[in-house]
Amino acid sequence: MKKQLPLENLKETVALFSDALRWLRRSYGICQVIDVKASCAEEEYDALETLTSRYARVTDMMINKVFRSIDTVEFLSGGTLLDVVNRADKRGIITSVDHLRELKDLRNQIAHEYAGEELLAIFQDVLIQAPSLLSIAETVLAYCDKLLKE
Repeated sequence: MKKQLPLENLKETVALFSDALRWLRRSYGICQVIDVKASCAEEEYDALETLTSRYARVTDMMINKVFRSIDTVEFLSGGTLLDVVNRADKRGIITSVDHLRELKDLRNQIAHEYAGEELLAIFQDVLIQAPSLLSIAETVLAYCDKLLKE
């Protein structure tokens, strides 16, 4: 199997990330009008579940795939997840390591909570944090676009 060059890998990763973002935007558009309460209609619950899943996917892709691909293109690969995030902060891609940690913590809650009131609280948190994630993702895409054009 032929090893991919860093720019080719970044281009492929950005394409997948852009597609995931499109779906997250769609879900957010549908769900932002939902009043999350103790009992949602089944269709609302389904839509919120989809939004939550897409939020988690975009968060994972951004941190674990896109940031690491950027590092590789800029010859800074390796290190812990914290190293990757700190480098993104130094580039100005994110405005706060702590805020990104909050987004990632919510993603981790999504992966570990399965039902009940905790899930409704997660739905509410995702609705609150999704605009911030989308904004950061746009900044990340702009940065990647600049790298790909150089």
